[in-house]
Formats: sequence, structure tokens, C-alpha cells
Amino acid sequence: MTIQEIAQRLTDLCAKQDFHTAQKELFAENAISIEPEAMGPFEKETRGLPGIFKKGELFGDMVEASYGCKVSKPIIAGNAIAFTLSMDVKMKDRDRSTMDEICVYVVKDGKIISEQFFW
Repeated sequence: MTIQEIAQRLTDLCAKQDFHTAQKELFAENAISIEPEAMGPFEKETRGLPGIFKKGELFGDMVEASYGCKVSKPIIAGNAIAFTLSMDVKMKDRDRSTMDEICVYVVKDGKIISEQFFW
């Protein structure tokens, strides 16, 4: 897949909140996921696809209800993809809120090797 195809598939899946399929299809086995900071059950860095799957499960367990997700058009520069993601969610034991972040991905040999989130 070209980086343009990866970017389109990634944003399409994220808009549907199908993060697991995105990871399964597009991520390298040794990918790394980087959060702005360690918090709750999440470390700042998660290495390897099995750990990234587990991180996704933990996040899903924290969501009581989801009311939608918006993803911007991707920006591509060299081997990097970036877009904004806005999720309208009710987390367990919290009020409904909108979570906004910038998502940045690095691609090598047709697979995503890193993702990093900024909020």
C-alpha cells in the first residue's frame, strides 16, 4: 500500500472507531504507541502489536458510551501521516465529554511503525 492508501484506510477506520482493525491491518508487529503522558492504566509508551491491542481493550473498557467520532482529512509529509480525531464519549464514572487529539503516524515498508497522540 502507498502512504496515501494507508492514510485513507486509517482515517476511514478511525472515523468508524474501528481502531482494532486499523491496527491489525496497518501496523507493523514491532510498532510503538506513544501517549502524551502515562496515566491510569496506560504507560507513556507501548511497544509491540500485542501490547497495542491490549491498550485498545483497556481504553474500550473505560468507555461507557460513544456518541460519534470525527476525523480530519489526513496530512501526509514524507513517511508521516497526521490528522485530528475528536471523540464524543461518556467515560465510566465521568460526564460526557469531547476528547480532541492530534494523531501522528510514521510509515516504513508499507506498515505503521509508530503512532503518537497529542492533546
